[in-house]
Amino acid sequence: MYKLVVVDLDGTLLNSYGVVTENTKKIIKETINNGTDVVIASGRSVMDYMKNISKEIGSQNYFIAGNGAIVYDIKNDKTIYKKYLNKNKVLEIIKECEKNSIYYNIYTKNAIITKSLNYNTLYYHKENLKKEEDKRTVINIVENPYKYVENSDEDFLKIAICDNDEIIFNSIIKKIKKIKNIEILETEHMASKKIKQGTQEISVEYFYTEITRAGVDKWETILFLTETMGIKPEEVIAIGDNINDYKMIQNAGIGVAMGESMPKVKEIADYVTEDNNNEGVANALQKYITNILQKY
Repeated sequence: MYKLVVVDLDGTLLNSYGVVTENTKKIIKETINNGTDVVIASGRSVMDYMKNISKEIGSQNYFIAGNGAIVYDIKNDKTIYKKYLNKNKVLEIIKECEKNSIYYNIYTKNAIITKSLNYNTLYYHKENLKKEEDKRTVINIVENPYKYVENSDEDFLKIAICDNDEIIFNSIIKKIKKIKNIEILETEHMASKKIKQGTQEISVEYFYTEITRAGVDKWETILFLTETMGIKPEEVIAIGDNINDYKMIQNAGIGVAMGESMPKVKEIADYVTEDNNNEGVANALQKYITNILQKY
C-alpha cells in the first residue's frame, strides 16, 4: 500500500482557473481517510496560501513549498526543513534582471515582491479577486526591489523570471547561469494560464523559469519527509506536470504525469493521467488507491 501521495499545485491539482474541483477534494479526503497521506509540493512559497490550500483539501500534516526550499509541519506550525537563497545572490540576480530589463519577482515566505503585475503575478492577482482574503496570495508591489531586499530580513525562497520573447528570455538566462551556487529550472515550453475578464477568457502565455539555492529540489525534500514519517521512498506516489516535478516523478514508487505535461516528463512517468482541467489527480488517486481499496 502506498503511504504518501505528493502532488504538485499549478498545472496539476489546480485547474487553469486556480481551483481544486469538489470531486478532486472528495477523492483526496477519501485517500487520506484510508490511511494514505496527501502532501502538496509546490513552487509557490507564500505560507498562508499554502496552509489554506492544504486545509481546503484536508491535508493536515505537511506541505513542501518553494520547489523544495521548505518542508512545513502544519500541526506544529513550524518549518522543519529549509534551504533559502542567500540575500547577496538575490541582489546579484536582481541586478542582472534590471540591467537586461526582464520581468522578475521574488518569493519570500510571506509574499511575492514585484515592481508590477504581469505574467505570473497578474494571474495570481486575478486569482485573488475570486478568493476570500485569507486564501489570497500576498503580492507586495514595490518601486525598488533591490533596495527592498537590501533592507529586508526576510527569508528568500526563489526568484521567478518571465518574458514572452524566447530569444530575449534565453539570452538573459544564459547570463544568469554564470552566477554560482544557484539552481535554475530548465524549461522548454511556455507557461499557460487562463484569466476570466468578465465574460471573456484570456490566455496568458510566457516563458518562465525559477531560481533557487543550489541543491533545492522537490525529490530531496520528499526523501527528508519519508525519513521523518518512517516510510520508504517506494511507498510514495508523485504527481506533477513540469520539469520541477521531473525527479520526484522519476524516483517515486509510482510517478504520474499530467496529461498536458511536457514530453520529457511523460517519458519517465509510470502513468499519464488526464490533464488538470479534467481532474487528472482524482483519476490517478482512484487508479492507484481508492478503487483498489474498494475491492477489499
